[in-house]
Parts: sequence; structure tokens; C-alpha cells
Amino acid sequence: MDGEESEHPVVPVKQENRPNGILWREGDAVMACEYGTVGGTMAEIPSSENISLKLKRIAKLAKQAPTMAFTSLAHHIDIDWLRAAYERTRKDGATGVDGQSAQEYAANLEENLQSLLDRAKSGTYRAPPVRRVHIPKGDGSRTRPIGIPTFEDKVLQRAVAMLLEAVYEQDFMDCSYGFRPGRSAHQALNTLRNRMMSARGGWVLEVDIERFFDTLDHARLREILHRRVRDGVLLRLIGKWLNAGVLEEGELLHPEAGTPQGGVISPLLANVYLHEVLDEWFARDVKRRLHGEAFLCRYADDVVVLFSSEKDARRVMEVLPKRFAKYGLTLHPKKTRLVEFCRPPRRRPQAGDREILPGSFDLLGFTHHWARSRNGNWVVKLRTARDRFSRALKKVSTWCRHHRHEPLKEQWQTLVQKLHGHYAYFGITGNCEALDRFLEEVHGIWRRWLDRRSHRSRMSWPRMHRLLERYPLPPPRIVRAFTMST
Repeated sequence: MDGEESEHPVVPVKQENRPNGILWREGDAVMACEYGTVGGTMAEIPSSENISLKLKRIAKLAKQAPTMAFTSLAHHIDIDWLRAAYERTRKDGATGVDGQSAQEYAANLEENLQSLLDRAKSGTYRAPPVRRVHIPKGDGSRTRPIGIPTFEDKVLQRAVAMLLEAVYEQDFMDCSYGFRPGRSAHQALNTLRNRMMSARGGWVLEVDIERFFDTLDHARLREILHRRVRDGVLLRLIGKWLNAGVLEEGELLHPEAGTPQGGVISPLLANVYLHEVLDEWFARDVKRRLHGEAFLCRYADDVVVLFSSEKDARRVMEVLPKRFAKYGLTLHPKKTRLVEFCRPPRRRPQAGDREILPGSFDLLGFTHHWARSRNGNWVVKLRTARDRFSRALKKVSTWCRHHRHEPLKEQWQTLVQKLHGHYAYFGITGNCEALDRFLEEVHGIWRRWLDRRSHRSRMSWPRMHRLLERYPLPPPRIVRAFTMST
């Protein structure tokens, strides 16, 4: 995000070990877990393996006892745990309110981590406010607020997220893909596409939650967390992060709801919240009342539901606002919509007749639509969504305008990186036309800003073509071949 990076890396769960026995309580029941020791002390193994074993055992307990509340987790956080959290924290993100970079923090790493551990365990840690910036949203005409914590805060949030992730990954459902280890947006897109192909389409309910990260109810979140985690140290830390405040243009604000979008812990808290609000409710209460089949796909707060029956879709669309309102959330009245997405007839239209196509919908930067394959069969295809296409070009144009006076070779190297990044996400099966068009637009943008470097030396298209022979931009390529089931 050109200097204002959010802190949302998806880190695979690694797992660890702990000394002697640990007790977790569920009501009056006590579960004990014994750990392998040598002569009453922990075996000499590297700390990274210890952490891996600890997380694995926490996850095992959480899976074996899905209704158990963990009352003692924070003792796992020691200096080795914080060191592992530090290693998993991005070092190239923007700085928080204290202006301290990762490199500056690393200069006295051991002292800083020990101080952080002491303050976290004693309860004297004070969560600093997050620095709020705004990034483009959609086609770039709107912005999305992003909260940037301090680097030290990111490390502690990562340490807590590692613990909570080990517990909640056992509870989360297969329909949830956002910010989870081993899961990605492309997996969500491919799974949804294959379900639509096998079901021959249906009725798609697009769910748009208005300002979800800004309106998440703190009291409700604490209530949901308390069912599974009752460790006082962890809950107090989460409470401090929720109440830390936001610093924007020199003014400190303390919102009564929401969790800053951009922090390390925020995506996990969002998943915990929506697991309760939507995923579990849909699987437990909704699906058994439907007449036909239904499939829910959620990536963080981006949600679509596929129904085989229009009647079922309309019933759920009617009750959904009431369900979300119960948890302090509101659905956007215009963006939450029902789309007829049934597969068109196999036969081709008669001469002179126009082929009528069903509607389309957007998810995770792609427009989903029906189109004929090379052999004439109807398939669900994905193309770059219009707003994402425009936003990507606007970012390229802004960069070219600001750097048009730099040496051509340096400009070329950066544009190559930007195109590779675009292809890495949008380079999927069936999206070649949009990729080709994107490259053509980038050629035009680069020529336009080079043409404005000087009034005396114009950049005509013949001259630009000679430049592109010397500094060719990479052609589109398919990075992810989606399974094209028919």
C-alpha cells in the first residue's frame, strides 16, 4: 500500500510444548495434559519446536472438547514465545503513533521483548492508540480506514493471536476462508465456482455488512470470547486493544464499537464474531429449514450464499437483517441483493435471437458470470471486477506521475514488479482478456507520463514502441489454473 501497509499476513499455525502438567477447566470438570519430561525437566529441544508442540497440544485439547473454556493460556507466553511472535511479525509495515520502525525495535531486541513480557504479565502494559490512515476502496472514489498499531503492539498481538488461533481453528467451519492459516482467497473462489458448476448455478445472495470493522459490538465480542477463553490476562489485553483509541490528524478518538482494520488481532476477532453471528447459525438453524441446497462462502466480512431454491433465498434474505441487528450489525440495503445465477439453456439461440444471460456478482475482486467455454459448454468464469481494475490502474498512474523523472530503467523495474503482483492475484483461468487489457492500459499510462517529462521531447507512440523493445513489460500469464469442471 505504498508505505501505509496493513498488518494482515496469513501465518501458518506452528505448534509448541510446555513444562509439566497444565489444567484446563470446564465447569467443575478438570482436564489434565501431561508433557514429556526428562528427569522432571523439559527435554533440551529448540524453542521453535517447543512452541510448535505447545500449539499442537492446545489445538488437540480444543478439538477434543469443543465446549470447553480455557482458563489458563497466558502462561505459554514466555520470552521464546515473544521471540517467535517477533519473527512472524512483518518488518516492512508503516510505523505507529510512536514512529518506531522494526529495525529500531530490533536494535535492543532482547531487552525490548523482556520488558514487553514483564508488562504484559504484570498487567501494566498500556495499549497505545492506533494511527489511522485512509486507503482507496472500490474504484478509488471512496476510502477505507486502516489502523496501524505500533511495532511492539503488533508483536504482542501476534503472540496472543497465536494462542487464540490454536483454539478457534478447531471451531471455525470450512465455509470460512479469510485470514486463516493454509487458506486463501483463491481457494474460496475456486470452491465457490465448483459448487456453482455442480449445482448448475442457482440464486446468489450477496451480503454486504455496513462498516463491519467499525461497528463490531465490544460487549457481544467479550461474551463470545468468554465461552471459549476465560484467561484473565488474555481477555484484559484484548480489552485494552479494543479501548486503545484511534489517533487521526492529531485527534485521539475512543470509539465505543469496532476493532481497527489493519491490526494483527483484528482479523481473528472478526472471524470469531462472524463465526457466531453467521457461520454456526447458518449451519445449525438455517440449512435444516430449507427446501433445497445452500452453500455459504465467507472471506472475512465478504459473504455470498448460493441457493438452489429462489424461495429459500428470499426467506433467508428476509431474516438475515434481523439476525445481524441482534449483534449490532447492519446490512447495506442496496448492496445486499439477490442475483438470479442459473445456468443458461444449452442450446444456442436461433438466428436473429439474442442470447439472454443471467446476472453476475462480485466477490474478492472478481466478477462471476456465465460464459461459453471453447467447446461451447456453459461455465462459470471470473474476470477482474470493474472497480478493482480501475483502482489498480489509478495506482499505476499515480506512481508514474510521481516518478516520471526517474531513470527509465528504474521506472521499468518497478512497473515490472507491479505487473507481476497484479498477475499473481488476477492471473486465473478465464481472465486473459482483462489481463491483456490491463497491460495495454499500463503501456498507455506510462507513455502519457513520460510524454509530460519535457515540453521539448515528446513521447510519441512510435518512440514508445522502440522504448518497449528495450524495456519490455511482462506479458499476462495465468498463475492459478482453476479446475474447469463442466
